[in-house]
Amino acid sequence: MDMLDLNKLKFDEKGLIPAIVVDNDTGDVLTLAYMNRASLEVSLEKRLTCFWSRSRQELWLKGETSGNYQHIVSITADCDYDALEVRVKKDGPACHLGKDSCFHNPILESEEVPFRLDDLYELLVGRKEQLPEGSYTTYLFQKGLDKILKKVGEESTEVIIAGKAEDRAETIYEIADLTYHVLVLMVQMGIPLSDIRRELAGRHVIDHKVKQEKMTK
Repeated sequence: MDMLDLNKLKFDEKGLIPAIVVDNDTGDVLTLAYMNRASLEVSLEKRLTCFWSRSRQELWLKGETSGNYQHIVSITADCDYDALEVRVKKDGPACHLGKDSCFHNPILESEEVPFRLDDLYELLVGRKEQLPEGSYTTYLFQKGLDKILKKVGEESTEVIIAGKAEDRAETIYEIADLTYHVLVLMVQMGIPLSDIRRELAGRHVIDHKVKQEKMTK
């Protein structure tokens, strides 16, 4: 893909363009900040987010004082060339209040609570650290790797049985069970979700013929 000529970008009358910063791993919006031409050039050079502080009237390299750097994965302009999406991998909270995202003050929320694998993963990390009594997850961590692996195997078999029976509802139920136990295994082994995302993201570039040859060996 050809890279965009920066001269096509439409900065406002103050020389600024809004930059929507997005967590590359979760898709969560982290913050809305502003860049001018100079801060954008610094961002491109350092591969770290650099903004223009409207309050201080100076360049602001995110993380320079807090250590919460944002490592740029990609920068994309919108259809009108007057806004940027900046996808990043962050070293820490995006918000100066210590929150992961600056957007944490709900005005309207759906009655349906969104489910995120990241939330479940963090919950399991907490279970491993705290080992609360009466928790099935605590039981698994206390029993150790062999027990966890046994459960992953059992749940995999249950998915196969449900799928073979073409029972959609049961297959969904068993996949959920398997997912939970795989996440427990990941926490036990210290494997973050970002490692799995990175592995999956790299697979789509594999030539199908090469992949097929590997599978038939």
